[in-house]
Amino acid sequence: MFLILVLIGLVALYFYGTRTFNYWKSRGIKHDKPVPIFGTNLKQFMQQASMCMMATEMYKKYPEEKVVGFYRGTDPELIIRDPEIIKRILTTDFQCFHSRGLTYHKTCVEPLLRNIFFADGDLWRLIRQRFTPAFSTGKLKAMFHIITDRAEKLQVITEEVVDREYYDARELMARYTTDFIGVCAFGIDMDSLSDENSHFRKLGKRIFERRFRDAVAGALKIMFPEVFKHMHFLAPELETNMKHLVQTVLKNRNYKPSGRNDFIDLMLELREKGKIIGESIEHKNPDGTPKIVDLEMDDLLMTAQAFVFFGAGFETSSTASSYTLHQLAFHPEYQKKVQEEVDTVLAKHNNKLTYDAIKEMKYLEMAFYESMRMYPSVGYLIRQCCVPKYTFPEIDLTIDEGLKVMIPIQAIHRDEKYFREPNKFDPERFSDGTKEDIKNFVYLPFGEGPRSCVGPDWDRCSQWPA
Repeated sequence: MFLILVLIGLVALYFYGTRTFNYWKSRGIKHDKPVPIFGTNLKQFMQQASMCMMATEMYKKYPEEKVVGFYRGTDPELIIRDPEIIKRILTTDFQCFHSRGLTYHKTCVEPLLRNIFFADGDLWRLIRQRFTPAFSTGKLKAMFHIITDRAEKLQVITEEVVDREYYDARELMARYTTDFIGVCAFGIDMDSLSDENSHFRKLGKRIFERRFRDAVAGALKIMFPEVFKHMHFLAPELETNMKHLVQTVLKNRNYKPSGRNDFIDLMLELREKGKIIGESIEHKNPDGTPKIVDLEMDDLLMTAQAFVFFGAGFETSSTASSYTLHQLAFHPEYQKKVQEEVDTVLAKHNNKLTYDAIKEMKYLEMAFYESMRMYPSVGYLIRQCCVPKYTFPEIDLTIDEGLKVMIPIQAIHRDEKYFREPNKFDPERFSDGTKEDIKNFVYLPFGEGPRSCVGPDWDRCSQWPA
């Protein structure tokens, strides 16, 4: 009897794990043969490849296709290879693809995921609407002296280790990034540059550390999203630590702006303006006009934004700056040009690193953009279809609501069809007169459209001083 039950269970699991595998075949879309339950994503489940590596592999395997079918577990997804279709998803028909679908469920059940990066629908739109002004040029200029102070401390450390045979630039930049985000976001001296084992450096590491528990939770939420929708993706200690951090700062400021002009102050100023009110992108009135929706800026919502500011800002900034340094170190001819430009510009500004001085360093900008091409901080973008049916006119393909499309940024950035000698570090490809030749929607380090990076200027101004 026991064996019969086991056999029935295995058969049921097989049918459950293959129930969607006719999706791309029935639509005539090329794809690899999926494995029951794991789809075409088995390598990621086995921790043998990242999602970025899987997307790149599929991108290269079907060079003549505009799109490629993929199965993340049992969920069909579509990998986009064509720039015109990418444009359609990110901008032209954005209203049909405004969601990322990163929470594996329509609502954010984890408090820390109710942030501008993970949120979808009206929650995302209202947060984005209120937070975009927080990254204005004026706000950046007001914070720039904080960034340069950390950059000067970084310079002291680099001078101390300059004679060493090798040094971990990635870790050094992570400590630098942790420090300036600590000051710019929370008004706290996190002291990671002086102490590589500081509490905040450990917190930054934990956000992106993949332990066994994290891998299992992620796999279960992908394979059985409805069953495990209430399982937390983030480690419990992260939520506890972030809540404590933000509450401590808010309490010290009596829950009012302190005049520091940091990220916490910006959120407190936004809260003083009252509820966030805007037009819905999910719901309409009977006459077809968008409904009016609102959102309360409470402590938990502020904590969620602080979490993504700390986590995403730390990871993207430290990755981009360390790769730029790495490439310049291995290409002394470009490093010399950057150094000469920095010396010339600083001489014009009384040897003071200012916001305006940074904006004049065009060759440094070129080196940074080229590094972001070769090593984008985000290797792929995900968008989710938000309408009952959507048809791509370029290929006469109709997909269903909820289906996710993937834009493999790293693979596109290394495609010789768009970039000559794509594996070669060459800042000159972003020089005036040359960068105009780059095809639209094939260079996407900050994304494009309404859901592009909310603070690309922040990324540049925080990294270039280093």
